[in-house]
Amino acid sequence: MFTPYALRLAIGLALSAAAIPAIAKDKPDPYVQASGKALDCVQINAIRSTNVRDDHTIDFIMNGNKVYRNTLPNSCPSLGFEQRFSYRTSLSQLCSVDVITVLYSAGSNLQPGASCGLGKFQPMEKATK
Repeated sequence: MFTPYALRLAIGLALSAAAIPAIAKDKPDPYVQASGKALDCVQINAIRSTNVRDDHTIDFIMNGNKVYRNTLPNSCPSLGFEQRFSYRTSLSQLCSVDVITVLYSAGSNLQPGASCGLGKFQPMEKATK
């Protein structure tokens, strides 16, 4: 049987775990799909930063504040939780045929996790309120 302390701890953990997905869903998407055809590739040297939205979605913020959303064809386990990935390419472009690898923290090091294929790069624009 649970002691009163262990029972309170278990209930608290269950409630906090249940609240996490609700908080993530409350964060509005700042972008809407822009008119324009999705691209197969983007120039690596034009990528300023990335924003991992979930296990399926990465926003690539480019120089000049252009944003391209990449919706992966399949879920990439732990991508949304870890929020970081690596890639290798011999080209100066990142393309829809390339693969990313989720990076996990392992002490002071990063370890490779799941590897997942990219999708096409869809132009996005800031949502108007």
